Amino acid sequence: MTIIHALILAIIEGLTEFLPVSSTGHLIIATSIMGLIQDPATKEFTNFFVICIQLGCILSVMVLYWRDFLLNSNFYLKLFLAFIPAPIFYFLFKKSIDSFLENALTVAVSLVVGGIVLLFVDKWFNADEDEGEELDNKKAIKIGLFQALAMIPGVSRSAATIIGGLSQKLSRKKAAEFSFILAVPTIFAATIYKFYKFIDEGNGFESNQVHLLVVGNIVAFIVGVLAIKYFISYITKHGFKLFGYYRIFVGLLIIILHFMGIKLGML
Repeated sequence: MTIIHALILAIIEGLTEFLPVSSTGHLIIATSIMGLIQDPATKEFTNFFVICIQLGCILSVMVLYWRDFLLNSNFYLKLFLAFIPAPIFYFLFKKSIDSFLENALTVAVSLVVGGIVLLFVDKWFNADEDEGEELDNKKAIKIGLFQALAMIPGVSRSAATIIGGLSQKLSRKKAAEFSFILAVPTIFAATIYKFYKFIDEGNGFESNQVHLLVVGNIVAFIVGVLAIKYFISYITKHGFKLFGYYRIFVGLLIIILHFMGIKLGML
C-alpha cells in the first residue's frame, strides 16, 4: 500500500462512514480497483487499515459533539443500550456474517434494497424537523436493533440507525446526530477487536505502515468533520432521496462488474 492508496481510502472512509451509502461497498470497489485485496502481500494490512482509520472518523464525532460526551451524563445509558445489540448479534451469527463479507452480490443487493427504502423513507416517517420527539431508553434499544442489521455488509450502519431513529419519531437531524454518536462505541469496539485479531494472527507493523495509519486517520478525521456538517445541513432541507438513488447506482455497478467477470476482492 502506498501513501496515495492510503489517502484515497481515508477520503472514501471519511465521506461514506456517516452517509447512508455503505462505506463497506465503496471500500470494496476501491480496494479491488487498486488491487490491494487480491494481493496476499497487502490483503491483511489493507483489511486492518480500513478498520483502523475509522478511529479518525469517530474522533470527528467527538470533536463536533463534545458537549454531549462531557455535559450530558444521561445520554451514556442510552448510548450503551443502543450499542449492545450489535456485538451480541455479531457473535451469535459470526460465521454467517463473515460468509456475507465474501460475497460481493450480498453487498450489491443490500445497497439496492437500502436505496429503494431511502427513496420512500421521508414519506414513511414524516417527522417534524422542529418538534421531533426526544430519545428515551426504549427508543435507544430499538435503534440499536436497527444497527444490528448493519452487520449485513452493504446495509450501512448509518442508514440503519438513521431509519431506526426516524421510526421512533425523531426528527431527521436528531436521528442523524444520534447515529453519529452511536458510531463512537461501535466503531471503537470493532477497531479493538480487529487489532486483537491482527496481532493474534502473528502480524506486525512496519515503520511505513505506521506512517500510513497516522496519515489515514488524520485525513479520515478532516473529511469526516466536513461530511457530518454537510450531511446534517442537506438532509434537514432535502431528505434522503438522493442517497437512495446513489445507493442503487453503486449496487447495480457492483452487480454489473460481477457479471462481467471482474472479481471484487472482499474486505
